[in-house]
Amino acid sequence: MHIGIPKEIKTLEGRVGLIPAAAAELAQNGHEVYMETGAGLASGYDDAAYARAGIHILPDAAAVYEKARLIVKVKEPVDGELELLRPHHLLFSFLHLAANEALTAKLLSIGLVAVAFETVQDAQGRLPLLAPMSDIAGRLATQIGCHLLHRPLGGKGILLGGVSGADRGRVVILGAGTAGTGAARLAAGLGAEVVVFDRDRDKLEAVRAIGPNVTGLFSYSEQLSPAVAEADLLIGAVLVTGARAPHLVSADMVRNMGAGGVVIDISVDQGGCIETTRPTTYADPTFLWEDVVHFGVTNMPGAVPRSASQALSAVLTPYVLALSREGWESDPELASGINVKHGEIAHPALRK
Repeated sequence: MHIGIPKEIKTLEGRVGLIPAAAAELAQNGHEVYMETGAGLASGYDDAAYARAGIHILPDAAAVYEKARLIVKVKEPVDGELELLRPHHLLFSFLHLAANEALTAKLLSIGLVAVAFETVQDAQGRLPLLAPMSDIAGRLATQIGCHLLHRPLGGKGILLGGVSGADRGRVVILGAGTAGTGAARLAAGLGAEVVVFDRDRDKLEAVRAIGPNVTGLFSYSEQLSPAVAEADLLIGAVLVTGARAPHLVSADMVRNMGAGGVVIDISVDQGGCIETTRPTTYADPTFLWEDVVHFGVTNMPGAVPRSASQALSAVLTPYVLALSREGWESDPELASGINVKHGEIAHPALRK
């Protein structure tokens, strides 16, 4: 198989599809791997590291797409990349098509096969390629939220964990999956009062076990509304595999948070679970709505590309090897990840 690793061009996206050690494993299995020059630099890997691993370094993205059949990248293709995709390509990346009708239509018109990291599902119903990025995004949500609560950035002027003689900050998290749990662990470790909402009792038990300052509650709307009103930091971490995220928090609920509250919606790349959120980039990450600070960056782990690329490559490599074999569609995990195929929508949630 000819495998291509282009440089990511989404705004301030520093991750790379495969780090040198992962790319080397593909080469050692007899595959030809082509990488765009500079693709690994933002993650701390220069071209020489890839060349030593037996990877062919090409001068631009066009050359990579021309040589490769399997395209392994991190984020969904954007303008400048879409024009390089052809019907024979097999695209393997994050896609989040449920919230992006225009991209869905474009991929359908190209006629390729696209497998999305976020919908590859194992026999236990887990999402192995999404999990490490969700963990990072959850941790970042708390870190970034701490910062945005600072008064010079429009926040309430709260130290999230509090100190002697001062109140602790209050964090409300929607969803007790990988992202929500990551956010809860960090917020609890800082000393904040943390409330996590979910509908899965086992997940609520797990977050409650994090510490005595973490409460897990069933997401009744009657409980959710007053909790949001009292929140200093509200984190959305709701996921419905392959589908658009449901709005759990209305604009009126956000308004009741008051000036200086902070909203971070990790679900924004799937449409967001908080009505007032919209996509942003790291070039302009926040906006104010009713004096509430909103952060809606759609590629949160891109801020820590070294860590994120290492974590992603660790789970990605076996799946890239499997995709490179004839008959890969008989693999149920990879088959579950197919979003579009030769001009048709393949994933049932996306079809809905």
